Amino acid sequence: MNKILIETKKIKKDFDHKNGLIKIFKDASFTIKSGDLVALVGPSGSGKSTLIHLLALLDNPTSGTIILKGTDSKNLNEKEKSDIRKKKISIIFQDNNLLSDFTAIENVLMPLIIRGEKYNDSFNKAKKVLIDVKLSDRINHFPNELSGGEQQRVAIARALVAETDLILADEPTGNLDYKTSKEVFSYFLKLKKMNKAVIFATHNRELADQADYKLSILNGIIKRTYGRDKK
Repeated sequence: MNKILIETKKIKKDFDHKNGLIKIFKDASFTIKSGDLVALVGPSGSGKSTLIHLLALLDNPTSGTIILKGTDSKNLNEKEKSDIRKKKISIIFQDNNLLSDFTAIENVLMPLIIRGEKYNDSFNKAKKVLIDVKLSDRINHFPNELSGGEQQRVAIARALVAETDLILADEPTGNLDYKTSKEVFSYFLKLKKMNKAVIFATHNRELADQADYKLSILNGIIKRTYGRDKK
């Protein structure tokens, strides 16, 4: 049985705005297990990116609790949160967040170097993963020399090489065509088979329906829903 990786308990998130208080979530509670492939869906502005940032420990809920692998995030200082992100969480953004002055392989090996692993070992691991995502002929290319789909595969390779428990992807196929979107999604399926938890925000209904389940956000409420072919 897959273990619970994330548990949220009655999380609320509010933002102060010049026009008044904006309430994003109301008492949201759910669990994510290792091996879960979860689509985060909802209209624009519903809070998908906000939830990604909360789960990545980049932001704090206004109230409530986020527990990651049994550790209550409220008990962590910023250094401890940063250490958890280095070792346990990978984030894939719509715009890739690749470092423009570094090659594909340098971008991929960066999480390993930050963790203190040796350069040669990191290089070999990164090269293997880039081969796995079919970018063996692009390892020395800079991001501006890659297509949008290739850049996103570099970002996925970076998540793969880090071997984290949790992968958070914020609209990872938003800028990609249909064929490339399906290719990117195929790597999420591989991560699932590796017993990683993958949560991806998306407006793509077809991809969302292929997830194990959806977390649907509407009017501050988060509900777990299933596609027609899921039970």
